[in-house]
Amino acid sequence: MTTSTALEDIGTTDLVGGLTGDADIFGLFLQAGWVVKIVMVGLLLASAWSWAVIWQKWSMLSHLARTATRFEDAFWSGEPLDRLYDRVKNARGDPLVRTFVAGMAEWHAGVESGLPARESLRAGLKQRIERAMSVTISREMHTLERGMTFLASVGSTAPFVGLFGTVWGIVGSFTSIAKTNNTSLAVVAPGIAEALLATGIGLVAAIPAVIAYNVFSSAMDRYADRLEGFAQEFLAILSRHMDAGPSGVRAGQNKDAA
Repeated sequence: MTTSTALEDIGTTDLVGGLTGDADIFGLFLQAGWVVKIVMVGLLLASAWSWAVIWQKWSMLSHLARTATRFEDAFWSGEPLDRLYDRVKNARGDPLVRTFVAGMAEWHAGVESGLPARESLRAGLKQRIERAMSVTISREMHTLERGMTFLASVGSTAPFVGLFGTVWGIVGSFTSIAKTNNTSLAVVAPGIAEALLATGIGLVAAIPAVIAYNVFSSAMDRYADRLEGFAQEFLAILSRHMDAGPSGVRAGQNKDAA
């Protein structure tokens, strides 16, 4: 009885030693079943793509903040709006510039044959200018928000996908116990380790995606408010130029009108 127990202990020790030697992340991945491997690979790809989206969004928002500040400095510098429009209308620009260009284009279309004399016509022109800028802002924000849905999806589903891999690995461990009729840790440990690795990779993919989504959502909301605020200030300036008479925006300067 003692000899048999000692032999079993030696066998178990060898198995545990073999597991420990291969218990690195890459070794656990190679030992995993094909279902768990598919889960891990899918989560790793989702994580890599999430980081690509994160980097792209961070670079884009940083660039937009700088270009918006430069354009606002030019806008409030006192340069006539017509001259500023001629300078930036063919430029690639950014959402703030495009909002300004959309408003000025609608203004030029409305006063092409002269400034409307009737108050109702002026009110209609203001509405068209406001609508043109609102549509531009909506279109630009839709473009900026590309990739955000992916981050939200990864953040919400990756833990559950990893949990699926965990459940599958644990089921495989219990199946091994049933087949070998051996309840030693050496039989159960590989499947559990693979299962926990799948959960860990799911969390690694989900946590940065959730944090980035929240940070970028707040930043985009602030940028949208910035665009809306600029559009309202710009519309107020054009309204003052309408009230100033036929000379309108060509003679006026936005610095003085503000």
